[in-house]
Amino acid sequence: MPNPPPPDHGIDIREEAGVRYLHFGSSWVQGAMRIARPWALELAYTREMMACLLFHSSQDWPRNALLIGLGAASLVRFLYRHLPQCRMTVVEIHPGVVAVARQFFKLPEDPERLRTIIGDGADIVGDRHDHYDLILIDGFDAQARSGRLNSHRFYADCRQNLADKGILVCNLLGRNRGFQASVDRLRLAFDGRAIVFPSCDSGNAVAFASPTPLSIPLDDLRERAQSLKTATGLNLGPCISRLQLTQSLPGNCLRL
Repeated sequence: MPNPPPPDHGIDIREEAGVRYLHFGSSWVQGAMRIARPWALELAYTREMMACLLFHSSQDWPRNALLIGLGAASLVRFLYRHLPQCRMTVVEIHPGVVAVARQFFKLPEDPERLRTIIGDGADIVGDRHDHYDLILIDGFDAQARSGRLNSHRFYADCRQNLADKGILVCNLLGRNRGFQASVDRLRLAFDGRAIVFPSCDSGNAVAFASPTPLSIPLDDLRERAQSLKTATGLNLGPCISRLQLTQSLPGNCLRL
């Protein structure tokens, strides 16, 4: 299938207080990197997307991951740094974003661990039938619209590309009018096995979905969060606390 024409939006770089930001020709922040700590996750929603690492106890999980939407390569850098067993495939619709990520955002160049595909993420998952442990979706245009990446068909195709114990993570924008409709589409595609964390101050809300039932006691989540903090510096304790305050967790368990 031929590649779709790239979007016609601009790609802008801005630096402020030691942080380099990516924009697509508008004020919306599409990614960020603290120059002194490029492996850290600068934006709150990217940190919450990594809460998926609390859903499995094995230190070898995930073995492979599909990332749709490259942006400033924040998630790629984190996974590359801290999960050496993980092989990544990144799908990005705009070739210019890949070039900018390499030049300004330290996108790793390691063909054994990282493969980059230029294309439409909706087409890619629709044409494949792979078994990824983890699928991360963070794709928006210059007006913060996700288009086909926010459809029931797309979520259903993602489910078909997940391993039995795989996890789908999706960045949604809580300030969009269609936010609840997005959640409903995701839950429909996964037979109700989806949960949405409360919105960050930026308006982003992170959703998690599983093709099979999953139940994790809060004590296990806290223990895994402490281990992850020790290993990577990523502190997900506040994320768990916010989840407790805003979600009904019967039996003190997170269930998908």
